[in-house]
Amino acid sequence: MSSQISIAGLPSEDRNLHLSFDAGTILLNDQRMVLMHTHAMGALRKELMDTLGMERARGVLIRMGYASGAKDAELARKLLPESTDEELLMMGPRLHTLEGVVHVKPIKVDIDIRQRHFYGEFLWENSHEAEEHLKLFGIHHDPVCWTQIGYASGYTSEIMGRFIAYREVDCRAKGDRHCRIIGRPIEEWDNAEEERRYYRPDPMAEQLLALQDEVNHLRDSLQEETGIGDMVGASQPFIQACDMLRKVADSHVTVLLLGETGVGKEMFARALHSISPLEKNPFIAINCATIPDELIESELFGVEKGAYTGAQQSRPGRFERAHGGTLFLDEVGELSMNAQAKLLRVLQEGEIERVGDTRTRKVDVRVVAATNVDLQEAVSDGRFRSDLYYRLNIYPVIIPPLRDRKDDIELLVTRFLEKYTARHGKRVSDITEKALEALKDYDWPGNIRELENMIERGVIIVTTGDAIDLKDLFPCLSMSPEVPLFNNSNEKDGGDVESLASQVIDQSTSLEEMETLLLETAVKKANGNLSQAARILGITRPQLAYRLKKREQE
Repeated sequence: MSSQISIAGLPSEDRNLHLSFDAGTILLNDQRMVLMHTHAMGALRKELMDTLGMERARGVLIRMGYASGAKDAELARKLLPESTDEELLMMGPRLHTLEGVVHVKPIKVDIDIRQRHFYGEFLWENSHEAEEHLKLFGIHHDPVCWTQIGYASGYTSEIMGRFIAYREVDCRAKGDRHCRIIGRPIEEWDNAEEERRYYRPDPMAEQLLALQDEVNHLRDSLQEETGIGDMVGASQPFIQACDMLRKVADSHVTVLLLGETGVGKEMFARALHSISPLEKNPFIAINCATIPDELIESELFGVEKGAYTGAQQSRPGRFERAHGGTLFLDEVGELSMNAQAKLLRVLQEGEIERVGDTRTRKVDVRVVAATNVDLQEAVSDGRFRSDLYYRLNIYPVIIPPLRDRKDDIELLVTRFLEKYTARHGKRVSDITEKALEALKDYDWPGNIRELENMIERGVIIVTTGDAIDLKDLFPCLSMSPEVPLFNNSNEKDGGDVESLASQVIDQSTSLEEMETLLLETAVKKANGNLSQAARILGITRPQLAYRLKKREQE
């Protein structure tokens, strides 16, 4: 079943609106149309305003109307090829009326398409948009027929070949008797830029992602304090270390964190503080290795005015600042013997004495110390006080190196990607499988700190929207492809390990001689850097130092 409706103003062969009830289509000429309940349009308007706010909702509805008007103008040009400028213009109001949107009455029209000149003033009666807005929101302080304004602008701009902007100067929704609009070229309006912004695409997704990045950045930069939940990991060594922290959290006992450089000892110290009863009190950290010997005591215990040249005023040290909370002493093995003696007194007596002062001050501080030095060896060498060692070593917690936490690498990568994409304002889609496998195969001499730095470098290098690849993480691969990066292969320059071992045995080389040769070669290759030499050999620096000293004594 079908029907057709005559449209005044069109040639007889084109003046039909075809309704095909069997096919479920409405065709204006060959253009498909849709009938909608005005209530549904009102519900859409309300949801847009509730979700996006009034200004963004206004922009969406104006652009929607503009697209509809521009499409109707294309249809009018096709149907009225021989019409005058004014006839072509007025087909827009007729179509708008036919579509049930509003009844349009021209007040003044001055149009010359060839000269690109236009001015138009129209009266709107029975605006469905004004009616729906009144039902939903009541009287409004500004005009609200946004979709219709967009339609008028889209239709007129299309036939004029330039941007014609309409403004609604009267509106029933703000209490006027009728709605009235005026249209002219955009540049002829005051505050034209204010008008243009409603017609520009509004990249909501981009802005939401940018806001999400900003929130993440703010969350990341507000504070460095962490809790157990912020340290990611699922490997057994990591879980065991966290369990050790939980067990000691409620006590006031001194904790000694042991582990290689870069394993995250300060993160563990902050985590311990955050799950302890002291969490709302200060957490103060100091790296003992970065403070000169002559200043370490004043940094730890404070200084009185005039105690030495340059001490212009009295100031508290880290112990006083941490009163009631936690003091984290990183690289405690680097303290001078004099500072060690004073630290021991604080631990035993709970009091400090500022440099240049004669009176003592009580402090209540939970001390968490950390070191990558073998303190037992340092005691044997006379570099660390044995009584301080036993005082610090009440509750040692061993933090595993990253090479023993390979199962945690993917979780850590995700955490660092979130952190540094937020910090640098970039969106990185992911990390490639190839790059992730390479990270899992790497030996990580610099531990988690090295991984974190590597991911940050990848975020900086990669183009926004792309995934981090192997070359972004290991630039040395592209510079020296022949140099092996990972130590997961048995292949060596002189053959495999088994062949090398056979050669050593055939030459009657003793195990001690071979070990000495390996130690000396590693130190030479590392240019005397014992830490780097130890990483080459896969042992700790204290282990390397012990073996070298033993050979010197022999």
